[in-house]
Amino acid sequence: MTDIIKIGFALILAGFALVFLGFILSARNANFAGLVMIGPIPIAFGSSPGITLMAMVIGLLLMLAFFMLGRRNA
Repeated sequence: MTDIIKIGFALILAGFALVFLGFILSARNANFAGLVMIGPIPIAFGSSPGITLMAMVIGLLLMLAFFMLGRRNA
């Protein structure tokens, strides 16, 4: 392998390690939300109503962008 590939692989592993460490250190009082897009339809879930609402708004904005960008040839 060339040196640039080794450096890239090491940076990716370091990034995963830092994200995992941050997750472990802040897991006591963390809020989470998730957004699943099935086609243009958003499905949001989360640990509190406020953050779930924020995920749903982001999903609706993505759905709007999907429809607006998909209508180029209509």
